[in-house]
Amino acid sequence: QVQLVESGGGLVQAGGSLSVSCAASGRTDSSYTMGWFRQAPGKEREFVVAISRSGGSTSYADSVKGRFTLSRGTAKNTVTLQMSSLKPEDTAVYYCAGRRGMGATTIPGAYDYWGQGTQVTVSS
Repeated sequence: QVQLVESGGGLVQAGGSLSVSCAASGRTDSSYTMGWFRQAPGKEREFVVAISRSGGSTSYADSVKGRFTLSRGTAKNTVTLQMSSLKPEDTAVYYCAGRRGMGATTIPGAYDYWGQGTQVTVSS
């Protein structure tokens, strides 16, 4: 069993920066593809970014490209999402996700593990 725990998030003004992190615990002998999704009230969960198991490949949603940066930590299956130039439309609950398969897919159903989510609120 694998558990994903998010940390960070909070409230920030538009144009500001914030970071959220995710760490896997439990059965973490293997490396996982890690990703972030977000869900705003009344909207579907949407893909934000994912990073391959090696960290060599990262895929971003067009809406965050150039503003968000996802990186792997030194500990296995830990990632940090640095968010800058934040906009009110970035406000959502951000979920960390992990998958055993290869490929930084944008499809939520392809991920095997999910965190509880952390709130990010950007005020205008």
